[in-house]
Order: sequence, then C-alpha cells, then structure tokens
Amino acid sequence: MSANNPRSRRSFIFTPGLRPDMFPKALKSGADMVCVELEDGIAPKDKAQARTKALALFAQPQADDGVERILRINSMRERFGIEDVQAILASATPPPALMMPKVRTPDEVVMLDQLLSEAGHATRLHVIIETNEGLEAAFAIAKCSSRIDGLFFGGVDMAAELRCVNAFETMIYARSRVVHAAAAAGLDAVDVPFLDLDDPAGMRIEAEKVRDLGFSGKGSVHPKQIAALNEVFTPSEEKIARARRVIAEFEAADTGLVVIDGKLIEKPVLRDMYRIVAIADRIRTV
Repeated sequence: MSANNPRSRRSFIFTPGLRPDMFPKALKSGADMVCVELEDGIAPKDKAQARTKALALFAQPQADDGVERILRINSMRERFGIEDVQAILASATPPPALMMPKVRTPDEVVMLDQLLSEAGHATRLHVIIETNEGLEAAFAIAKCSSRIDGLFFGGVDMAAELRCVNAFETMIYARSRVVHAAAAAGLDAVDVPFLDLDDPAGMRIEAEKVRDLGFSGKGSVHPKQIAALNEVFTPSEEKIARARRVIAEFEAADTGLVVIDGKLIEKPVLRDMYRIVAIADRIRTV
C-alpha cells in the first residue's frame, strides 16, 4: 500500500502473456493481484508475440472487480525490456501497473517514471528486489518515485546472488531489508511465491512468518494456494473494527495524534489502518 493508493495486496498470481485466454481465469482466482508475464516465463523467441498479446488485453475497459492488473516487463537493462517500454509508451491504453524485475539502482525506476510522464500515462509501478545491488539500494529505490506502490522480494534470484540456500532462515536478512525499505516509503512489501505445491502446510508456515516480519502479502504459483494466502494476510474482525475506529477518530480530530482507550496513537499508524480497511473492502467483493 502506498499512502495515496491503499489496496489489498495479500496474494498475486502470474498468467503468461502468450496465453491471453488464461487472463480471465486468473482474474477470477481470488488473487488480489494478477500479473501478466513477459519476463522469465517467456522464451526469447516468443517475447515479441507475448508483448503484443499482453498489451492487447488492456485495450478493452477493465472490470471494477478489485483485482489489481499488472504487466511484468523485462529488465530495463536488456533489449527486451527496452522494447517492452517502447510498446507501452506507444499504447493508447497502457497497463494500469508495471512490475520491474532485477532492478539494481534507482536510476532505472526514475527513467521509466519520466518516460511514462512524458507519454501522459498514469501507470503505477511495482519493483522487484532480487539482486545484490538492488538489496543494497532498496531504501533509495523505494523512495525514488511516487509511482511505486510496492516492493516485491524475489527470493530465487536473490538466493542465487547471495550464494545461499533459498530458505526462510537464510533469507531473513534480505527480506528484512525489503520490509525496512517498503515501510520507510509507505509501500506494500510482497513476498516471493512458495514453489512446492505438495507442501501446503509449509507454505502457510512461511506465509505466517513473512506476515509477522512485515510483508503485506505473498505470491502464488497455482490458484489452489490463493485461499490460504488470503486467509493468512487477512486481519481479524477485531483489527478491522479497530482500524475503522482509528481512521474515524483521526478524521474527526484533524490532528497528528489521538487518544483511544487511553493509548496515544500517532498519525503514521494511519497507513496501516487504511490498508486493513482496504482488505476488508476487498473481502466484501469476492
């Protein structure tokens, strides 16, 4: 969640750009975010065809169903990424959001932001932190553009770069850096998908751990994972009621702090309260 765009981002799923027929099914999967894939899931020989098919999906008006539509482009440091951006800039109906993979420095994000502004596109951005350089610069990346709504943690690539086992315990430092950066900029932090479809209990345990670490949601590799992820990242009815009360108190007081049940609550807590209410609103639409 960004301060200006509070949304429910408990779960996301990829759908291949080459298979536009799978897009409607993904939108009905229950995931809060559906990301059309142009990067790792598409072979080099199919990139151009996938790009054309993916952009065509956004040519039609999208339903107001609470699902966030995202297009994952290729890295801005590669030819395919540049070609993706050129096609998006030329489009009269650009995707509402782009996911940027393998970001290493803020310059990449700033450049895309400026190009989108020049084209008059209101497209939002999500940035994947999955490189050593990106992890080191995560704090600066998170704050470099007002278009950014979320930082995504790319665990597979990150583990390869760190030369460590891809497990929660070994990746806790990297995950914490992403949460720190996202929280400082008022963004959502979304965790990497759990890859073992035959271990639903393990997925739930990992989801609970990253939730407690500060992540807003987690990716999925199959629709059957989504219900459990949404459950893990959905606040209790008690938390939802409290969030509504805190928001109401602040809006009535119009100050930087209020006292609720004898406890002093300062305005920065509103960011999380709006996110909780956004999740509650999303629950009512599915």
